Amino acid sequence: MINISTIYTLCLVAAVCCGEACSSCPVLECWFVQEKTGRGGGLAAATTLEKSLLHIQTDPHPAESQQAPPDIHPDRVYLITDPAGTLCHRSLNPPRGSVEKPQCEINPFLPQPSTLKWASPLTDSASSPIYLQADWFSTALQGLNGQLAVSTITRAPTATKEHRVVLSVTTTTVSVQSRLGGPVLLDCGLWADPSSPLSGSGFAVEWRYQFRGDGRLVLAYDGKTDRLADVQEEGATLDYEGLHQRGNASLILREAKVRHSGLYICTVYLPYLVAQVTMELQVVEPPSLSIHPSPLPLAVPGQSFTVQCEASGFAPLALELSWEFKGTDGKFRPLGSGSLTGHRQAWDGTYSQSTRLELDSAELDLGRGGEVTCVAVHLGGTRRASVTLNVIGFSSPSIEDSMAMVGVALVLYGLIKFVSWTVTSSGSDEAGQREKKDK
Repeated sequence: MINISTIYTLCLVAAVCCGEACSSCPVLECWFVQEKTGRGGGLAAATTLEKSLLHIQTDPHPAESQQAPPDIHPDRVYLITDPAGTLCHRSLNPPRGSVEKPQCEINPFLPQPSTLKWASPLTDSASSPIYLQADWFSTALQGLNGQLAVSTITRAPTATKEHRVVLSVTTTTVSVQSRLGGPVLLDCGLWADPSSPLSGSGFAVEWRYQFRGDGRLVLAYDGKTDRLADVQEEGATLDYEGLHQRGNASLILREAKVRHSGLYICTVYLPYLVAQVTMELQVVEPPSLSIHPSPLPLAVPGQSFTVQCEASGFAPLALELSWEFKGTDGKFRPLGSGSLTGHRQAWDGTYSQSTRLELDSAELDLGRGGEVTCVAVHLGGTRRASVTLNVIGFSSPSIEDSMAMVGVALVLYGLIKFVSWTVTSSGSDEAGQREKKDK
């Protein structure tokens, strides 16, 4: 079995801390959240929120005396040593004076064995190691602009405030969009402290999916025995070599489908420890537009007819359909959304919707015609489809049309005069020849 304790400080630091990201570590403002059992044996639990401060460092050294801000109790100021440097990412360390700050929550954590089939082999021993007799915290952080999400498990000797990261799970794909049918990579990286006795006993990784209260197991892997759970979603896999060598627990979906949209939870188990990060995947496919009839029939002033636009193959559901008209003068005019139909869902999970527009050339003042356009506004982008409308017999020709008609009349007049002159000239020549012949 490959030992996870051989992983990666350098690899993870290189991946998470780019450029000058790890040149300085932040002082993080956190909410310390703790639940207390209600009195009288009731089931209700009171939750307390306290401001706390986390001083992050990568190398362990004695804590310097820190002056706690007036709104933070000195007991809620902690020193966190993170050898991997994950907590020193630039998205967790905004410029001084910045209004936006990373989100941070810290909770007391109770180490305990897992009962899950793919994680229970990590704690075969019935006894708990003395190493667990300490103060344990679980911390969840989210960086600025959704660049990073981190979950850590830290340990401190009892009654001290100097913690050390034992397990960290990270993702740089907090929110992902993918086109239908394309491959998807949901990032998840794990790091275990090589100096911890828990890191030498194997690990397990679990991926779960949730959407609107519905959940399912996507994939679960027991790294200790190198075995997959019996249930595995089709088309989902891990880079198992990268997982053991670099802590790369990323989920790979070979072909994105509409049903893949939702929340994904990457959970990592060490003996007695568990940490997880959540990310959102949205499969986005813009609509294809078609207009019927196409081309439009010739129209006369006062005639009315119906044109229909169908948007198909799009996801997610939200879509705005509307009509526009561009006259021969180049001016645009909105024609409204028309009469919309309900959504229909295809076998692949994509949706379709139609809109019908009643066109009355007189009522809408369409002039001599122009271009009728169907517009679809969707998360995947705006799409347009157009057809040409020609109105014939229009009673008030434009100046250009009048000039063209005069030009045509002059040409016809000249042509008639030329033909008449040619015929007259030809007749005179023939009469002269006959007179000479008679003489």
